[in-house]
Amino acid sequence: MDEQQGATFMREGKYEEAAKYFTAYIEENPKEAVGYVNMGNLLHVLGDQERAHIFFERAIELEPDSAVAYYSAGTLYYEQEMYEQAIQHFKHAHKNGLDEADLYYMLGMSYYQQGTLPHALANFSRAHEMNEMDVEVCFQYGLCLAQLEQLTEARRLFEKTLSLDETHADAHYNLGVAQAANNEIDEALASFTRALHSQPDHLLAGNGKRVVEDALNKG
Repeated sequence: MDEQQGATFMREGKYEEAAKYFTAYIEENPKEAVGYVNMGNLLHVLGDQERAHIFFERAIELEPDSAVAYYSAGTLYYEQEMYEQAIQHFKHAHKNGLDEADLYYMLGMSYYQQGTLPHALANFSRAHEMNEMDVEVCFQYGLCLAQLEQLTEARRLFEKTLSLDETHADAHYNLGVAQAANNEIDEALASFTRALHSQPDHLLAGNGKRVVEDALNKG
């Protein structure tokens, strides 16, 4: 049984067919971690987090040096807001040879959610170094810099994010905040307006726009 056919079905959204392939593969190869990882990923996509955990942990039990099993489990822990567990699993994935931008991005996000900003920044920096064209890596790196009050560098990252995706409402908004902090009122107003054009219900941008307009009217 070829588990790659199951992976193909999964990518195509044919989840029932994928489940049959993965189940058959596990039955034929009960001591191989890959089958459990694939089934765990499928269950994750289907929203069955409890069973997905069981399959990922079984994969780790069978193959303690399986980087992909640790990464998949870490992603699931992150989505459940169990950030410390996510970090530990991502670290194990790295220890076992995974060295990709996505790993550093997820580590950065986990640390960011914990409020451990220096650790988050180091991982976002590494992720950006490895994949400068990833929009969300670029944006989150800039956001972390802004939280650490490194506004000049944060602004550069927000501008780069917008060069990659000019409709990124959060990047427009945060660029506007940086511009307002630098007393570039007209530029900030334009950025907040662009954020609202991309996302009309962006509450922070709407508030920022009102504050700037009030300041201009009083001036």
